[in-house]
Order: sequence, then structure tokens, then C-alpha cells
Amino acid sequence: MKKISEMKNYKIIFIILCLSLPLFSFSQQSPIDSLLALIKKDKEDTNKVTHFNILAWELSSSNPDTSIILSKQALSLAEKVQWKKGIANSYGHLGTYYYFKADYPKALDYYLKALRIDEELKDKIGMSKRLGNIGNVYNDQGDYHKALDYYFKALKIEEELGNKNNIAIWIGSIGSVYHIQDDYPKALDYYFKALKMAEELGNKLNISVWLGNIGGAYSDEADKITANNNFIKNDSLKQKALDYSFKALKMKEKLGNKKGIANTLGNIGSLYTDTKKYSEAENYLLEALKIDKEIGDLNTERQVEELLTNLYEKTNRHQLALEHYKKAMVLKDTLFSQENKKQLVRKEMNYEFDKKESLAKAEQDKKDLKVEEEKRRQKMFLFSVIGGLLLVVVFSVFMFNRWRVTQKQKKIIEVQKQEVDEQKKIVEEKNKDITDSINYAKRLQEAILPPTAYVNERLPDNFILYKPKDIVAGDFYWMEELDNTIFIAAADCTGHGVPGAMVSVVCSNALNRTVKEFHLRDTGKILDKVTDLVLETFEKSDKDVKDGMDISLLSINKITKQINWSGANNPLWYIPNAELLDITANKQPVGKHDNRKPFTTHTIPLTVNHSRRDGNPQSSTLFYLFTDGFADQFGGPKGKKFKYRQLNDLLLANNNKTMAEQKDILEKAFEDWRGSLEQVDDVLLIGIKL
Repeated sequence: MKKISEMKNYKIIFIILCLSLPLFSFSQQSPIDSLLALIKKDKEDTNKVTHFNILAWELSSSNPDTSIILSKQALSLAEKVQWKKGIANSYGHLGTYYYFKADYPKALDYYLKALRIDEELKDKIGMSKRLGNIGNVYNDQGDYHKALDYYFKALKIEEELGNKNNIAIWIGSIGSVYHIQDDYPKALDYYFKALKMAEELGNKLNISVWLGNIGGAYSDEADKITANNNFIKNDSLKQKALDYSFKALKMKEKLGNKKGIANTLGNIGSLYTDTKKYSEAENYLLEALKIDKEIGDLNTERQVEELLTNLYEKTNRHQLALEHYKKAMVLKDTLFSQENKKQLVRKEMNYEFDKKESLAKAEQDKKDLKVEEEKRRQKMFLFSVIGGLLLVVVFSVFMFNRWRVTQKQKKIIEVQKQEVDEQKKIVEEKNKDITDSINYAKRLQEAILPPTAYVNERLPDNFILYKPKDIVAGDFYWMEELDNTIFIAAADCTGHGVPGAMVSVVCSNALNRTVKEFHLRDTGKILDKVTDLVLETFEKSDKDVKDGMDISLLSINKITKQINWSGANNPLWYIPNAELLDITANKQPVGKHDNRKPFTTHTIPLTVNHSRRDGNPQSSTLFYLFTDGFADQFGGPKGKKFKYRQLNDLLLANNNKTMAEQKDILEKAFEDWRGSLEQVDDVLLIGIKL
């Protein structure tokens, strides 16, 4: 479908963002004459830098080459007066003018220079502008991956600043990248987000922009579907394109934006032509043509004439088609002639401006020469009065004093350096001793964990995701088989690192004694006895020790197929029929507690014939034992906790996969969520299929 080529409104907004210039009122004079007068009066300071850049912007639409010269003068002056923000703004201007000329390597070079200074100044507003402009360069070059990367960086900064208007702009620009790549669902998603924010802010101009972009996306998606002969879906999308084009038209009429009204009318007429509503198409195109003639927009008038030519050809009105085709050609010739005239005007402006600059420079050079001559005479007079001998004496005294100070400083530095080296050596030796001790503790702790072969032999279909926060951990897993009963547990002892590891040794030993020495098999009674043994161990100390553990303990009788479970603070999750169920643990630890009660033993019969929701038989049940480290990990786009709800959804979504695949998925999900943040706690998650 041939549409009127409207300017990309989001790019216009970005260019405005990049300038950061104050607004001025110029009374009856033209802005260019007023700025030239200000520059002539200005001292060599920050105001003159700003005026140079404003003048460059005023000339940018007619002569970007002159704008480049002016911004380079602004840059030179900003460097002279050492105004870093002015240097950054001048670099940004130069990047924009080379962007206008499609000289992307130079545009990118200047934007990056501006970005480095803004980062040095910690100017987040400036950083956001430069990042967005760099995204524009990559977008125009077709490097959409890099364009999205920079747009998202700009969006992140604006979200930190809370600037909703700019947030909407970056969101819409991200949508435009997906639009260019024909990813219409994503493009529309971002356009609607931008539209919603513009409506919340009451920004009518931006509302009209995003409505137009939404209409364009639906229209382009319809064109793509037409190629696949899916006319039903095509008609639906064309209708959506029309709906949003009419909304955009309404907003532009409220704003009184005649050019925007004419463009939107032309696009509506083009859509009606495609949907074979030729009468409506003709009405809208003729209305668009009328407004274009009123405002003197020859280029858009030419495009509407071409659309009318297309319409009349389709409706077999060949005489009208020929008339409008001739008008389009005449307009095309006129535009070509006008462009030549503009080039001549630009050359004349350059000549006049360069002439004025040359005269001003010659006058300034003359003044500078007089000042330098006066300074030279003063210096000669001063040297003749002081005399060479006094200069030699003063210099000698100065050098002697500097030598004495230097010698003292050298001795002090040598002593300090020696002390620092000795302290560094001591610290390194201590660190090595501590690390060696912790590594040895790790080997001791690993000895209390059941070997992988031992676990796999008794529970062939399992996985154990174990990620200590430090070298040693407070989390541990435990397993024993006695009297045809398999016991397996996931435990979380108080703390992590070395303190947690020490408590884990005490708790693991208590579990072993309970089932081997005291011959207990009921999971609730096992936890009661373990609590007694842990309290007994810590009561021997004269300190008030409150350490203990949270635990999820499962027992599986291989003969009766009966499964028992008890828990201290940590629940049991299991999936018998594609639905995740949980059993709540006793709200008390294995350890000291003010209101201690006996632990509850829950029975889960494995022999029940489960069936899936889809009607297929389910012969196995999945059990998950875990500590709180996975759910408590901070990360994600907003640095929040992973939480149990998300872990629940992840397990349920992947319950039909093998246990090895589930482990890989869980580990990847954890690392992706954590990102560059530090792991906050030990992580332990055990999966078993029975």
C-alpha cells in the first residue's frame, strides 16, 4: 500500500532532547539577526558558547554545514573556558548535524564523546539523551540489536529519574525498532504503553503521534498478511488501522495541526482504497489535497496526487487518473526547481555569514595584538628594574629549600612504603591461612553429605541443586536407608559460611544418632528427638546459644510404598497429577523455641492411581524438598526477591521433563535472575520422582 511518508515524530522528539538549550525571546528581529547581535556583544564565556549553539540550531534545517562550523566554534570556546557541560553539548550538536547529513561514523563519534563527559559529570539527563541519539544512529544503519540496547539504557535512566514524558518517548522508540523489523505484536505492545503514558500526562501532541504509529503498525501488518492471502485477518487489521488513524485525526484536529491532519486524511484515504471503499477513499484524499494546497505543502500534495492517480486507475476512471498524474509530475518538477533555489540561498547565507565572521575576527586579532605589545613592554621594564643578580639569588635560595624538603619527603615515603609492604605481607599470610582452613572445613563438611552414587542407587530418578553461598555452607542434605525405609532431607542451619557449617555438623550428627542409635522411623518423632539432641549439645555451653535448623524430612518405605513427611518451617511440595500441592510445616525450628510442640507426621500414600487433567494416566509423583535460599535471592529487572510463587510456577511448568532437565532449567533460572548481584544465601533444592 502506498502511503504518505510522514516524518517520524519520535525522531523529532529525540533531536529536541539532545540540544539542552535555553529558550529566548527575540522581539521583532529574526532569531538569526538577534543571535548574531548577541554573539557580537558577548564576552568569551559560557553565554557565547550557548549562543553559538542556538544559532547553529536555527540554521540546521537550511544549512547543516554552517551549523557544523558554528558548533565547532562553540566547542573551541567551551574548551578554552574549560566548561565541560558546554563541551558535551557542543559534541552533541555536532553529532546531530552529522546525523542530519547521514554521516553516521562522525555522528557516532561525537555522540560517544558527549556521553563520556556526561558520565564523568554524572549528568543522567545528558546521558539519556546521548544514549537515545546513539540508538537512532544504529537504527538508521539497520543494526537493530544495538539500537535496542541503547534505547533500553536510556529508558532505564529515565525510569530512575521518574521523567514520565521521556519514558514514553523511549518506550515508543523501542516499538519503532520492532515495527521496522515487522514484529508487529511487540511494536504494538510498546506503542500502547507509550500511548497510555501520554494520556496520563495529557500530552496531546504525543497522543496523536502514538495513535498514528499504532494505525501504521496495524496497516503494515495487514499489508504483510495480504501477501500470504489471509484476507480475513487482513480485513481485521485494516479496520484496526482505520480506527487508530481516526483517533489520531481527532487529536490532530484538536491541536490544530493542519499538516498532521492532511497526512492522516491521506493515510485514511489510502486505507479505504486498499479495502475497496473507493467513494470514501476519494472523499478523504480530496480533503487532504485541499488542506495541502492551503498550507502550501507541495511534497505532500504531490503524494496525494499520486494516491488519487492510483485510486482512479483502480476504478477505471482513466481520464482523471491521467490528470492527477500530470499534476503530480508538475509538482515534482516544481519541488526540484525550489530545491535548486534553496541551494543558492544557502550559498549566499554562507558567504554573508563567513564575511561577517572574517571582519569580526580581524577586529579581534587587532585588539589582541595591541594587548600583547603592551604586555611585552611591561615585562621588559620589570626585568630591567629587578636585575639579573637578584633573580639568581632568589632562585638559588628557592632551589636549596626545595632540595631540603624533597630529601625529607623522600625519607618519609621510604619508611611508609616499607611499613605498607610489611603490613601487606602479614595480611596476605593471614588470608592464606584462613582460606586454607576454610577449604579444609569444606572437605570435612562434604564428608557428611551422602555420595551421589549412594543417592542415585536408592533413588534413581532425582536431582540435587546445591549452591553454597561461601566455600562452606549452612545448608546440607542428608540420606540414610534402614529397615527398607529411605530417609532423605533438605536442611537449613542457622547462618551460612563457617558458622552455618559448624551447626550443620551438629545437626547431621543428631539425625544419624536418631535413626541408628535410637532406632526411630516416624518422621515427626525423628525431628522431636533431633531437637532434644541439638538442645542437649548447645546446653553444655555457658552461653545462650539459639542455633538450630529448618528441615524438610521425607521417608519412603520400599515394601509398603508408604511415604511420611515432617517439616520444621520448610514445606513439602509434590505433583501427583499435573497440579502442585503443598503440605505446611510446623512453624518452629529444630532447636530452641518458646512454644515448642511435637512435630506432625504427614502420610502420603504412593499407591493412589493418579490421573492427569488431560485424561492420561500419571504413574509417578514428583516430590520437592528445599530451603529458602532459592526463593529469597534478589535479582530480576527491579532487584526484587524471586519468591516462592515464581518457584512454584517454574516447577509446575516443567514437571513433564526429566529430573536432569529440571535441574538445568532451575539453575539457569536462578543465575539469570541473580545476574550480577551477590548470592544472598545457600541454595538447596531436591527433586525426586517416585
